[in-house]
Amino acid sequence: MNNVTPARSSGLPRRALLGAAVATAAAGAFDWGLPAVARASTAVGPPFATPGRAVRPKFRWWWPDGLVRPDEIRREIDQIADAGFGGAEIAAVHHSVTDPSVLDTARHGWGSAAWVAGVEAALGQAARRGLTVDLTIGPSWPTAVPGITPDSEAAVKELAYGTATLTAGSAYSGPVPAPVHAAASGVTRQQLLLVQAARVNTANSTRKETGLDLDSVRDLTGAVTDGTLTWTAPDDGSWVIVSYWVRGSGQTPEGGPHTAPAAYVVDHFSAAGTRAVTDFWEAHLLSPTVRRLLKVSGGALFEDSIELETDGLQWTPGLPDAFLAHTGRSLLPLLPAVILNHGSQVFTFEAAVTRQIRHDFWETVSVLFNRHHVTALRAWAHSLGLALRSQPYGLQTDAIASAALLDIPEGESLGFKNLDDYRCLAGGRDMAGHTVLSCEAGAYAGGAYNTTWQKFLRTMGGAYAAGVNQTVVHGFSYAELPGVSWPGYAAFTPYKGTVGYGESWGPRHPTWRHVADVSGYLGRVHQVLQTGRPRVDVAVFRQTGYTATGIGASWFTATGIPLGWTHQFLSGPLLDLPAATVRHGRLAPEGPAYKAVFVEGDFFYGSTVTLALSDARALLRLARAGLPVVLLGVWDTVVPSGVPDSGESDELHSVVAELLAQPLVRQVTDKSAVPTALADLGVAPDVRYAASSTLLNAHRVADGVDYYYLCNGKHAETVKPPVAAIDHEVTLRRTTAGAVPYLLDPWTGKAERLARYTEDGATVTARVTLQPAETLILALGRPGLFGDRAGSRPHAVGSEADEVRFTDAGLTVRATTAGTYSTVLSSGRTVRTTLKTVPAPMDLASWQLHVQDWRPGDTPYRTTVVEHDLTLDALLPWSQITELADVSGIGHYRATVTLDDGWTGDHGARLELGTVTDTCRVTVNGHRLDPVDQIHPVVDLGDVLRRGVNVIEVEVATPLSNRLRVSDPAVYGGTARQAYGLLGPVRLVPYGEARID
Repeated sequence: MNNVTPARSSGLPRRALLGAAVATAAAGAFDWGLPAVARASTAVGPPFATPGRAVRPKFRWWWPDGLVRPDEIRREIDQIADAGFGGAEIAAVHHSVTDPSVLDTARHGWGSAAWVAGVEAALGQAARRGLTVDLTIGPSWPTAVPGITPDSEAAVKELAYGTATLTAGSAYSGPVPAPVHAAASGVTRQQLLLVQAARVNTANSTRKETGLDLDSVRDLTGAVTDGTLTWTAPDDGSWVIVSYWVRGSGQTPEGGPHTAPAAYVVDHFSAAGTRAVTDFWEAHLLSPTVRRLLKVSGGALFEDSIELETDGLQWTPGLPDAFLAHTGRSLLPLLPAVILNHGSQVFTFEAAVTRQIRHDFWETVSVLFNRHHVTALRAWAHSLGLALRSQPYGLQTDAIASAALLDIPEGESLGFKNLDDYRCLAGGRDMAGHTVLSCEAGAYAGGAYNTTWQKFLRTMGGAYAAGVNQTVVHGFSYAELPGVSWPGYAAFTPYKGTVGYGESWGPRHPTWRHVADVSGYLGRVHQVLQTGRPRVDVAVFRQTGYTATGIGASWFTATGIPLGWTHQFLSGPLLDLPAATVRHGRLAPEGPAYKAVFVEGDFFYGSTVTLALSDARALLRLARAGLPVVLLGVWDTVVPSGVPDSGESDELHSVVAELLAQPLVRQVTDKSAVPTALADLGVAPDVRYAASSTLLNAHRVADGVDYYYLCNGKHAETVKPPVAAIDHEVTLRRTTAGAVPYLLDPWTGKAERLARYTEDGATVTARVTLQPAETLILALGRPGLFGDRAGSRPHAVGSEADEVRFTDAGLTVRATTAGTYSTVLSSGRTVRTTLKTVPAPMDLASWQLHVQDWRPGDTPYRTTVVEHDLTLDALLPWSQITELADVSGIGHYRATVTLDDGWTGDHGARLELGTVTDTCRVTVNGHRLDPVDQIHPVVDLGDVLRRGVNVIEVEVATPLSNRLRVSDPAVYGGTARQAYGLLGPVRLVPYGEARID
């Protein structure tokens, strides 16, 4: 039976169902009546200093199912609000609890009356405090509900297989081969779908797959009587018999049980699976109070990554019909090419046709997932006044297209291998006209109670450059549970007897004292990155829209990004969206406004030069409309992505030949030629560096103002060598003629007009100096945009001084050594400014240290504080100080310095703290200073120093790991001591300052 001969077509063109689903959702994306959580303000301006709750970071809030008290829930909402966060996502997670007697699922399970009472308390208190509460769609993950069994129509399914091998001419008579894997617990029924035979062809075999002849596949189902198969193999080689069985996979949500009766994962590819979810919510969770409060403080319905785990192949009974409708051919003869054994392929036909079959299969699964699961849940969430936020990956489905359907797509710092995984989701978001790309942030294996906010910020710095603009911090654990140890219940630790995942932030942590500084920083970054519209240089077209793979783009990922280029990924369905138009040479001109499309071979299928005919036609349409296109590879050998219909290959070659003939299309056969092709097409990045750099950037435009987020980071945290400090010029494109640059400090909320830069037509060039993982934000806008008084006065284009600043006194120079400094102004005039005396830097080595040592109290939820006072002649980590070796807590460092007249007058100073673990705040002479950049802790003291005695205080808060090593050694004793405290070197660096006349 040869699958290349199509069955009777349903009349639906390839990808019609998926394209229609995405287009329908995209139409909704432009309906500004959708839940406000999916959008943000279009102006930064004054809100930059005090970002609203809508853009502030959220917590993933872990509950031990419904074993929660409403008064404690309200107290924890207050804690989250007081710390400057914008909301929380309630999730039933208790991987740390393995004793089933601790949680009575009948009384306190997810969805129980106790659970609903907790949700009501959370929503009510959130409404009072101006927070939003997101609700996970089921207990833990993947999506599951009680009330169904593994045999139910709505339960997740698998296609299991059995096999038998026959030599030439031998006979088989006996039971149909049973599945190679036994059914999961609770599965009582399985249905025989099909029995086939196929001839073995070792020429098609791979190292792990048995080769078969496609033309030999034959249906033996008719030879089965009462479960017995009788069949004789032909005498032309070895044959295999393959049986296919449809049954429930029996999967339950992670870390259960969570409910009574037990919850089972639903079928993510059928209407029945989604209906089971919505029916349960309607019947059990949506009390009148919950419904009312969702309209006030509800944020989003959330679904975690699609981790459908089975020994066989993910399945739904409607797959054969959907495959026929999608491709015009029967799936059944092709099944040997797609069945799985523990995630690995079992059989293969000839390599090219096998690739095409698998492409068609997973594209069909994407159709079903997006139609029956994502789109249906989205419509239902909207009916409740909620957005739909989801992590649309974990299977071999088109996550890029799914991201376009979602109100808020989400990635994760733990599961994503590099920044290109975020760029896949960002492409879907931006082409659909949505605003927010969320991130499950800060989950680290073995990170419980030893994660620093500095590590968290290093992780998120690059993610923001790749399109993330909402952070859901992993996480905040409910405080209490019987039998837990100090400092309270934690969802993921202990984990299998040792240190668990993520962190349980909250008042149990010494660093909570400073967390409002961190939440303020994150909120300001989010505010900027949710402002206006994104601007991205290049769209990279993906024939296969997977993500969470770590696979990037040729040239752009390794070489283009270090030169300033930005890119996102698109898949075929996005080319059918309303935004897929071209104006003035830009794709999606009201959105990301891509300057070009880059197409290469399909990385997921051996870099084969492949395109679907519909995608080739779409690219041709865009090229004819004036969009530059660069193709990498030998495109006269292009083959269809899926199994072609009669004449489709020839038509594809014709369309691609016409595409290559367009004046704005370039074909290159080596990735090193990509930049030449782009330059030949007149395509240049919005941001340029003179040489390769670790600087990452993101660009947004609102009301004629360009916002550039810059981070000294790297494509993946595991990439070596580590990032080094950078100091070089950066050229930025400006949207508005005459726009001037501002530095927006996300730590303090202050905006400062830059005083030294050069202009060249549509660009501004400024010098950027950043330590590893340090960030800054530049805005290019009209003079006076942030209330500055510099107006149209000349600025510096060059200076021998360390800095040039606009101050209340006018244009000034700063330097840390005395001397005469020449400054060239934009007016063409050169000015010489003399700084007569500048004191030498001062090392601060002697400190009085007062430590609040946090220890277990009389309950698991109480902390006892023991005081320590020390005199230090040199700064050392606490782990090297005998009295503090196992101490966690808060350290108050106090240094007294006496300054003479040389430190006052036209002088200021910076306080360089060196290395600090973890968070810190600075007070000088009783004045608490602005929040400290926790990545690069250097504080401008301005004029707070005075003649005579000055008192400098640095408050440092630590993680809890060092104390837990000794208070709970069974779990944490194997961890190494961390180097806590103010490690320095600490220096007071004076500078002279004088006005340029």
